[in-house]
Amino acid sequence: MTPVRLDIVTALPKLVSEPLKHSIMHRAEDKGLVRFQVFDLRDWTGDDPHRKIDDHPYGGGAGMVLKPGPLFECIEDLSSRAESEDQPYDEIVFLTPDGPQFTQRLANELSLKKSMLLIAGHYEGIDQRVRDTLVTREISIGDYVLSGGELPAMVVADAIVRLLPGVLGDGESALTDSYQDELLGAPVYTRPATFRGLEVPEVLRSGDQQRVAEWREAQRVKKTRERRPDLLHEDQVPQPGAKAGPTDKIRV
Repeated sequence: MTPVRLDIVTALPKLVSEPLKHSIMHRAEDKGLVRFQVFDLRDWTGDDPHRKIDDHPYGGGAGMVLKPGPLFECIEDLSSRAESEDQPYDEIVFLTPDGPQFTQRLANELSLKKSMLLIAGHYEGIDQRVRDTLVTREISIGDYVLSGGELPAMVVADAIVRLLPGVLGDGESALTDSYQDELLGAPVYTRPATFRGLEVPEVLRSGDQQRVAEWREAQRVKKTRERRPDLLHEDQVPQPGAKAGPTDKIRV
């Protein structure tokens, strides 16, 4: 099986490369399920001895903007390489605070792609002509501003990779995450059953899969109503006597 291709362009390659050496993303690459490649945008600055990738914005204003030249050269070069390796990019993604917000639903959608390029912006952003011409999708990880798109790129990569078949040891884990059905996750417990006088709910120790499923679903709705009522729809509220959804394995 050909691994999913995730290429990342950044002005700070070390900031991106290090997280890829650990945890789920590292194990996924070791298993041959994904291939990461990190590229330094400055490698496409031609014969400029200063390897300059930014300049002042037209019209004045604070900050600097990533220039179109290096980005066009970089994206076109990497796109050509991907096509020559029979893995043309399904998406060219720009991480930006003014993009549509990243959600679990979008992570699910992107996890079905076979090849993507993630562009980590920096400074005040990138020249709009790059966005208009080459970028196929823009993503924000939240309503706040970071120093650059490197950390958002890692967030998106992690959320996608953990959904790939074979990455997680338990095939059900990703399917029962918070937000998969727009509900938050239920409380979780493990051994010991009593810790400093605090008890694990009896239902979780009962061995009754149906009761456990019903309890978890009710807890998910309760937590969502308290913390994220904007996510809750009427059809997600369990009705009396309604059959519970799929259950998790009981490990306690």
